[in-house]
Amino acid sequence: MSTTAITGAQVFDGEKALGVTTVVIQGGRIVQVGGQAPAEAEVVDGAGATLLPGLIDAHVHTDRDSLALALRFGVTTELEMQGANTRNRRGAISEDDSVADVRSSGFALTPPGGHPSELFPKGFHPGGLAGGGPGGEHRGEPPYHPDATSPEAAAASIPQLIAHGSDYIKFMIDDGSVEGHPGLPMLDQATLNAGVAAAKKHGALTVAHALTIDATRMAIEAGIDGLAHLFVEPPTDEIVTLIKDAGMFVVPCTVLNASMMGVTGSELADDPRVASRLNAAWDATLRSCFGHYPQGKLQDVLDSVKALADAGVDLLVGTDVSQPMPFLGGLAPGASVHQELQHLVEAGLTPAAALRAATATTARRFHLSDRGRIADGLRADLLLVDGDPTTTITDTLNTRAVWRRGTRLAA
Repeated sequence: MSTTAITGAQVFDGEKALGVTTVVIQGGRIVQVGGQAPAEAEVVDGAGATLLPGLIDAHVHTDRDSLALALRFGVTTELEMQGANTRNRRGAISEDDSVADVRSSGFALTPPGGHPSELFPKGFHPGGLAGGGPGGEHRGEPPYHPDATSPEAAAASIPQLIAHGSDYIKFMIDDGSVEGHPGLPMLDQATLNAGVAAAKKHGALTVAHALTIDATRMAIEAGIDGLAHLFVEPPTDEIVTLIKDAGMFVVPCTVLNASMMGVTGSELADDPRVASRLNAAWDATLRSCFGHYPQGKLQDVLDSVKALADAGVDLLVGTDVSQPMPFLGGLAPGASVHQELQHLVEAGLTPAAALRAATATTARRFHLSDRGRIADGLRADLLLVDGDPTTTITDTLNTRAVWRRGTRLAA
């Protein structure tokens, strides 16, 4: 069993900076933090660099190709918020150290004709967005589609989702107003309440898609554990207090809200550290945007992020990246995680707080106890970057090396 010692690097352990510290990995695990490198270890010189836990994207829709691209940007785990990468369908991915690891909600509860059907052009079938598109390589029965037509149907769907391998349960609360389709079929409060109550009965974590304050209120009333989006309106003291008092976490996905408001990812795509890793399809997608909510202001979203952070709400880094299609634009796997980190700092978080949102905090809230930190016994999911992102957040893009389960990603 080979042993690797990363020496001379500053270490951010997912919660705090440890200074220059030796980290030893063996058999896919971290076996030593601090002290001297073992004599038999292969030494990786980390001088001038910072070692971070592998980053976690807490909101994606993904497949194998996207997981591979994410890993190249140091994202070692992705949390799928609608798709087919459930426990019983991702065995090959779990054992493949050339791609990011993944967890999945399976398919979300949404009524017939509800979100996200309005996002796709007429005649387009979004089957490839379920994780079975290019590079998906899923085997076995098709993913389970829950029934959200009534409270009884929603409650009955929860044990089925769990049996089919959902790691957590997602609910869509969206009337289409932000996407330019007002009047879209949407979960009513009774159906949402019944589904969430059933999930709690079965011990499942719950998340909600909610892009407005009204939808956020519905999620809070139902007892949802976390929000997979942040509302687009300016924050109010009342809604911030309600979220805090409910003990919810929030995945702001500011990069997604920016795209909805017409902001493209062209500036990110122009960064040579990003451009060198994207193919033409992802470059074109990143340079595009959703553009459905041009009346929105990104500053409102950033103000909400700051207000939630100041209130002590757990914030998690997520992007809502999906597939390389311009109508789903402004985002790219892995790359957009780094832009989200920059947005959090722009909102007023410290770089260290932003890094926690992409590592330890997400692992804690999603019960991923084996990752998200650099500590003895945890998975050796690691990112080594030149510079010091605890002071300059853009340094997260200065990738020097990535390890997934102790296996170093080939350059």
